[in-house]
Amino acid sequence: MGKKNKPKKINLEDLGGFVFSTNPDFEPPIEEIDEDIAPEDQLLECLFEKKGRGGKQVVIIRGFEGTDQQLKELGKDLKQHCGVGGAVKDGEILLQGNVRDKAMEKLQSMGYKTKRIGG
Repeated sequence: MGKKNKPKKINLEDLGGFVFSTNPDFEPPIEEIDEDIAPEDQLLECLFEKKGRGGKQVVIIRGFEGTDQQLKELGKDLKQHCGVGGAVKDGEILLQGNVRDKAMEKLQSMGYKTKRIGG
């Protein structure tokens, strides 16, 4: 039997969390998200990037744990404090321009722990 004919092993992670069951009473476990994680217990990574963005400078803040609404509010506060535009996408806050130090100061004043990533 050659390598071409071997069946591919399927990992459950490849299914994207989708589970099949023949049990009619089966209920998948519901993961509870702790929505009230204190800022002191969170470490936010602040990354400066300009590659792949047409030379535009962007600060990416990741590692926030909480609801999407809380993330949007934090993004809005940071954009107002830094006086720049930005977006909240895929669990990350994007701030236009090189405002990493200013954003880190604001996050630290709000009680978050920050880590500077990259140059």
